[in-house]
Formats: sequence, structure tokens, C-alpha cells
Amino acid sequence: MSYARSVRLTQDQIRRASEFLRKHFAPTRLVDAPSLSKPDGARVRLKLESDLPTGSFKVRGALFALSVRLERGPVKEVIASSTGNHGAAVAYAAKLLAVPARIFLPQNANPVKKAKIAELGAKIVEHGRDGSEAFQAASGYAKHEGVYFLDDATDAELPAGPATIACEIFEQVPETDAIYVPMGDTALIRGIASAAKYLRAGVRIVGVQAERAPSYYLSWKKRQVVTTETCDTIADGLATRTPNEANVRDVVELVDDIRLVTDNELLASVRHLWLHEHIIAEPAGAASTAAFLQAAAPAARHVALIVSGANIAAEVMKRATEEYASRQQGI
Repeated sequence: MSYARSVRLTQDQIRRASEFLRKHFAPTRLVDAPSLSKPDGARVRLKLESDLPTGSFKVRGALFALSVRLERGPVKEVIASSTGNHGAAVAYAAKLLAVPARIFLPQNANPVKKAKIAELGAKIVEHGRDGSEAFQAASGYAKHEGVYFLDDATDAELPAGPATIACEIFEQVPETDAIYVPMGDTALIRGIASAAKYLRAGVRIVGVQAERAPSYYLSWKKRQVVTTETCDTIADGLATRTPNEANVRDVVELVDDIRLVTDNELLASVRHLWLHEHIIAEPAGAASTAAFLQAAAPAARHVALIVSGANIAAEVMKRATEEYASRQQGI
């Protein structure tokens, strides 16, 4: 299959997003991870997007995209479909910019994320078994006059928000030569990769997907859209099964490698970050760490692992810690 060249974010878009977002919050921390670094190998750092309002990177894109849309005219209501973090980000942006919000969630949504959306004042509509079915419901509602569907998979401005993560990384550690990025709807990796390739052409971008939700990995391998019947993974933030064709083109062009991690590896990484680095991460947020722990030693000398979110459900944290507790007790 041949591709027309994809349309990347422009440097001007990324600059505008950076200038706008810095008015609202400081750069997130990039901290050393001694338990992951090796004396004769890569020095590893964690980019803590959990520092942000709503505890996830998603607020970067939602806030910037809604602000750009409002420059074009009034919005009666902003809506989103989400497994949780994007919904909370849109709810936060809507509250800050004084726009009513309605969030479509699957019926089994993460309770921590659902509660956060409700606290931010957005209306919640629960529909379907996963994010794809919630998306269909949101698409139907978006036909109402004055409604802006802020879709994190297709919005043209939104990836400029997460692109600012790469800008911060290179300001904090200019010699960074590899960045590991969790992959759900791909706005995060498309934004980071676009900015990173502008700033340091040779930087290696490694995407991470859940083994039980591998649609973009399969699409990247085959260089065409590959859907999956299910996306049943503990990492709800990585649960995608219907890739967008334009996004696949971007991922093929921008991403150097994609790794798959199991649910058990995700839970082990949640546990590792908690025990050894004193950092709380949800499974999607720990995906970069999971891939790094499973991989052979990289050629890179300065590695940044994106910790994309910290909104972990109590039951999931219990599962992550039970194995450790059992070992301690000799069970």
C-alpha cells in the first residue's frame, strides 16, 4: 500500500500551543529513575504528566483545541467520547473556558475518571461496551446545532497540546535521544513525535500498546488500517480497536518502533513505579515503563519514559499490589 505524505503539525502550531498552555500551568517534572537506570547503560527519566490538572496529559490537548475553536466563534456545548481521561480533560477545559460539556463514556468506565468528570460539572452519558460504541453515540449527538465534538483522535489542533511535552523534555534534558510513549488514540505520540523530530531529528520514538488492544501496532506493521474485534485490556487509556487512517499514516511516518506489553507487565510496572520510584501511575501511564523493563538494553543514552496519567482505580491498584504483598508474606 502506498501513502501520500501525512500532514504533520507545524512548528507554528506547536509554538502557539506552548505559549498558550504556559499561561495555565508550569512544565511537568522530568525526574531521574534510579531503579531503571544502569551505570553502564541508559540514564532513564520519567516525564510526570500526572502533575497536570485532572492527573493526565490529556488536558494539554483539550484546553488548547477548545481555545482555538472558540477563537472562530461561540460554542453552545462541547462534547467528547472517552474512556475517562480525555473526558475529564474536556470537562476541565470547558469549565475553565465557560462552555457547557457533555461526555460520552462506555458503561464500564474507570470509576475514578468518571467521578472526576462529574466533579468538573460535565453531563455524563454512558453508552456501549467500549470507547468505540461511546464514540458512535457522541457522533450522533454532535449533529445538534452549536455542538463542538472535540474528538482526540481526529481534531486537527489537539495534538499540538501533547507536542509541548517534547518541547519541555528537550528544554529539561537537551541530550534526550529516546522517548517511550503510551499509545491509545495516538494523539499523544503523534504530537510528541512531531515536535521531537523538529527539535532533534535523530531522536528515537518508541510507542507502547497493550497486547490485548493492538490495533495501531498491527496497523503500523502492515502500513494500513487494521481493526480488532475487542480491546479488552486493564489499561483503559490504551483501549482502541478502530484506528483512524490518517493517524496510521502519521504513526508510520513518525514512530520508529512499537512494543506490545501484557496486562501482567502493565500491573508489574504500576507496582515497580510505586515501590521503587514512589510514583502512582495507572496502567496506561505505566506502559512506557513496562516496555522499557521488557526490552533489551537500548542504544540510547538518555531515555525519557512518559508517565501519561495517574488515575488508577482502587481495584486495579489492589491487583497490582496483591502479588507483592503475597511474596512478602511468603504465600
